[in-house]
Amino acid sequence: MAISTQIKGLAELGIEPAEVFHNLPYQEIYEHETKNKEGVISDNGTMMVDTGIFTGRSPKDKYFVEEPSSKDNLWWGPVNVKVSEEIFDKLYKKVVDHLKGKSIYVFDGFAGANKDSRLSLRVVSERAWQHHFCTNMFIRPEASELQNLLPEFTIINGSSVKNVDYKEHGLNSDVFVIFHLKKKIAIIGGTEYGGEMKKGIFSVMNYYLPLKNILTMHCSANIGKDGDTTLFFGLSGTGKTTLSTDPHRKLIGDDEHGWDDNGIFNIEGGCYAKTINLDPATEPDIYKAIRKDALLENVVYDPNSKKVDYSSAAKTENTRVSYPIFHIDNIEPSGKGGHPNNIVFLTYDAFGVLPAVSRLTIDQAMYHFLSGYTAKVAGTERGVKEPQATFSACFGQAFMTLHPTYYAKLLGEKMRKHNVKAYLVNTGLVGGKYGVGKRMSLPATRKVLDEIFNGEIEKAEFIKHPIFQVEFPKSIPGVDDHLLDPRAAWADKAEYDKTAKELAGMFIENFKKYSTGSKDFDFTEFGPKL
Repeated sequence: MAISTQIKGLAELGIEPAEVFHNLPYQEIYEHETKNKEGVISDNGTMMVDTGIFTGRSPKDKYFVEEPSSKDNLWWGPVNVKVSEEIFDKLYKKVVDHLKGKSIYVFDGFAGANKDSRLSLRVVSERAWQHHFCTNMFIRPEASELQNLLPEFTIINGSSVKNVDYKEHGLNSDVFVIFHLKKKIAIIGGTEYGGEMKKGIFSVMNYYLPLKNILTMHCSANIGKDGDTTLFFGLSGTGKTTLSTDPHRKLIGDDEHGWDDNGIFNIEGGCYAKTINLDPATEPDIYKAIRKDALLENVVYDPNSKKVDYSSAAKTENTRVSYPIFHIDNIEPSGKGGHPNNIVFLTYDAFGVLPAVSRLTIDQAMYHFLSGYTAKVAGTERGVKEPQATFSACFGQAFMTLHPTYYAKLLGEKMRKHNVKAYLVNTGLVGGKYGVGKRMSLPATRKVLDEIFNGEIEKAEFIKHPIFQVEFPKSIPGVDDHLLDPRAAWADKAEYDKTAKELAGMFIENFKKYSTGSKDFDFTEFGPKL
C-alpha cells in the first residue's frame, strides 16, 4: 500500500519522502520491481536482480560508533572498526538528505522467533528488490502486530549514496556500513548487496542477546521426528544450508539462531542459499524453493529463454537466492526446537587431512569453535592451485560484536548443562590434498549425519588421531572404511604425515591469540600436537 504521509517514526529519523510503500505483499513488490525495471523474471517466475559492483559483503567498510554505552563491550579490531559520532552524524545526514522527496520502501518486522527476546526492526530502502529481500529474510509480522509495531532498531539503506570524503574521514572506501548501538540505528551507503542488511541485524543480535545470557550462533538447525535438535556450524561452502535441509528432518533455519533457557530459535524468517552449481538431484528442496516470490541475485541466464545457468560464475562465485522459509516443505513452523542433542562443526578441508567425522569432547569442541577452520582453494600464478587455510572464530567472526571467548563460554556452559554431543565433519577432500584427493560425497556425508542423529555412531570403535587428538570411527554402515581413516586413504603416507603436520601448525599458530596465560579459559591442549 502506498501512502503519501509519514508512517510512525520516520519524521523522528529526519526522513521526509514523497511517498512510502510499507510492508508490501509479494504481488505488489513484484509489480514495483517490474515497473522500476530493477530485475528480470526467470523462466519459472522468479525475480532475478544484479547487486551492482558488489556481489558480496564489504567487511572492511563496516564500522561501529565509539560511544560510552557500548565501547567497553565491543570487540574492537579489524572486524569491528571504530568511527566517531561526528563522522556518523555527517553520513547520516547525507543518507537522509538523499532520501528526501523520494519514493521509499519500509519493512517493519522482527528478528528472533522467541517473542520474549525478539528484536523489532525497520529497514528503510530505496529499491523495491531490497524491500523484497527483507520481506524474505526477516520475520514477517501479522497484520495485528504491524499496526502496533514500534521498531527498536532501524537500518537506513541509502545504497546509491557514496562517501566521497572517505579519505578525509579516515575510512577505507566510499562504501560505509555504520552501526550506532546507543541510537539503535545503522546506515548503509555505496553498496547494493542485500546481505549487508541481513548480516547487519545479525551483528546487532550478536551484541544485545549474549549480554542477556542468550547465545547467538552462525549456524543452521533442524529437528527430527522425535524432537531431537541438531545445530550445524560452518563457513560458506561447507554445506551448512544443504545439510540442514534434510527430507527426513524439519528445518528450523539455515543460518542464524539463538539458544536460550528454553532451547533453540531461528533469528530469521527466510533462507539465503548459495546457488553456484545448484543441482536438483542433490539439493531438491533448495531447487524447488526457487520460484515466484524468491529472489535470485547475480545469476547468469539465457537472454532469450530466461533459464538460469547455475553452473556459471561469470558474475560471481557468490550467486544467491533468498526465499521465505515456507518455500521449504519440511519446516518447523514455530521456528523453535529444544536444547540440541548434537552439534556438528562442518569444515571443508582442502588439505585432505581431517577425518570424515570426528567425535569431540566438550573441551575439544571449545577449541574447534574458537578456531572455526575451513580451507579454500585459491588461484596462484601459472594456474597452480594450493589449499589456503581460513580460521574464523565461532564460524562467523565477521559478525561477532563481542570477543569470541564470550560466545565460547556461553556455548560451553550450555553444552555441559544439557549434555550435548559434538562432532567435526569434513565435507572437503579425502585421499589427498587439492589436485589429488576427491571431495567427500554428499550421500556419504548424509549417511554419517544419519548415524549421528540416531546415536548409532557412538557404538562404533573409535581411533585417536595421533596429531589432531580427535577420535574417528573405524567403520560406519554404508560408508566405505577408506573414507573414514584419513591417513589410510592417502597413497603416499609420508606425504600425508607432512601435510597433517603443516595444517596442525596453522591451527596452533592461529590459536595463540586465545592463549591468554590464564588457565580458566585456555583450550590449547585440546587442539593438535606436534
